[in-house]
Amino acid sequence: MAADGVGNSAGNKELRRSAEAGNTGLFTNPSTPAGGANSCDDECMAHPSSLLFVAAMLLSCSGAQQPPVGKSDPAPAQADASVADGSAAIAAAMRGSHRSAGAADRDQYRHPVETLAFFGFTPTMTVLDIGPGAGYYTELLAPALAKGGVYMTTNREPPSTAAEPSAHHWSPYEGVQFDALLRAAPDLYGKVQVIRVDYEAPQLNLDGKVDMVLLMRETHMMQNWGTLDTWLREIHRALKPNGILGVEDHRAAPGANAEESVQKGYLPEAWVIEKIEAAGFALAGKSEINANPRDTKDYPNGVWSLPPSYQAGPDYTPADARDRAKYATIGESDRMALKFVRVADGAAH
Repeated sequence: MAADGVGNSAGNKELRRSAEAGNTGLFTNPSTPAGGANSCDDECMAHPSSLLFVAAMLLSCSGAQQPPVGKSDPAPAQADASVADGSAAIAAAMRGSHRSAGAADRDQYRHPVETLAFFGFTPTMTVLDIGPGAGYYTELLAPALAKGGVYMTTNREPPSTAAEPSAHHWSPYEGVQFDALLRAAPDLYGKVQVIRVDYEAPQLNLDGKVDMVLLMRETHMMQNWGTLDTWLREIHRALKPNGILGVEDHRAAPGANAEESVQKGYLPEAWVIEKIEAAGFALAGKSEINANPRDTKDYPNGVWSLPPSYQAGPDYTPADARDRAKYATIGESDRMALKFVRVADGAAH
């Protein structure tokens, strides 16, 4: 992915100062030996008071023990402040000129500030972003976490021969492009820790090291590849006690058959919740942040007919001008946002 001008852009000064990147190479799995830009308008950012309200709501539902009468518990206020700090860091990254062409245009659909605030993101966490794709969330999370936290993300091992161009997610070509994105801006991405995985048989080797795992539009991929159960086991092992799993994915109609709907990129929300809770997680909250009632979920190529893909069929044929305009009016998909908390081994089975 192109990142021309990242190193010298004046718009990145704020991000460079916060990143304070001390390493210019790509990290490998720490458990193994070492071997055009757009800016976002203010409308893209949630009002700070709404973010604090979301954080307070989550804390009030957490079941935490209340302090004795007459004594105040500072933990909720501290948590609210930390989430607000995280939202401010993401909002600053959204304004950066380092972002890839078209990324800011998607903010109106993806709502990164609000989504991450709902999950409880703070800038001092260790966050694992599984399947970063072209790097939409990488361009936001890596700068936000560079100073006080850790940003980890998965990618394939680099191919031994040149990768053929491909639009497929998790493809060798996508992996090469993602590595190039990181290398092009070491001042922003020098601290990113890349966990090399085999997407057909994933292993993370991060036992108890992670505060938050993000599955941003990944559960349908895992189900289609037959690896969702394996991924959930690996994520459960990687998270610290009470660690957070944040899930965003395309939502099928209620009562849809998961095995059928997943072929179109959608999964029923109730099915996802049941599946993840059975793997040792407890649902902590649901949000309609990324809901889209215009999404009828009945397109020729499923969710991939909608933006940003605009595909007419499974062979990646682009939609014609009339269909493209129709899909643009709909916008990106109707999506669930689910927050889970890791519970003790076996507690949710």
